[in-house]
Amino acid sequence: MWIAGCWTVTLLAAAAASQSASERKSGLPDPPKKDVPYLIHADRLLETEVSEAKEETRKDEQLYSIAGAGSPARTPLASPEFLFVSDAIPADKLRLYRVEPRQGRREVVVTRKKKPLARPIPLSILRIHEKLFKVRVDHSLAPGEYTLSPEGSNAVFCFAVE
Repeated sequence: MWIAGCWTVTLLAAAAASQSASERKSGLPDPPKKDVPYLIHADRLLETEVSEAKEETRKDEQLYSIAGAGSPARTPLASPEFLFVSDAIPADKLRLYRVEPRQGRREVVVTRKKKPLARPIPLSILRIHEKLFKVRVDHSLAPGEYTLSPEGSNAVFCFAVE
């Protein structure tokens, strides 16, 4: 009886040790990929669409375009939260922008006639554990297409609010 009890305690200790420190703190599993934001949906994570924006200049506009009319990563939440493991991309460099679907792609106009247009939507960045962060959108988002992008990079992480 005592031996069986020792095995139970050992198995429970091993299971607790295998659970990551961040999971114990956040109640969520660790994101499987570094430098990719994951939408938090209750107790599961949904990977954002990873893509590259193309910079374009036309007439008096500078814009960035993303292939595809809409993102497959969708959330019903107007104030989504993300879980993000920072490795090469610092979490505090993430910026959120609304993008407009046009002609089978998504666009954000950055400047028009040399005047800045696109303004990032405010985010709160909360450190959970070492390189694990929770990224919160500070205001409610209207239904539509959005992208998180590291400042100074053409990498984009797209999602849609339904």
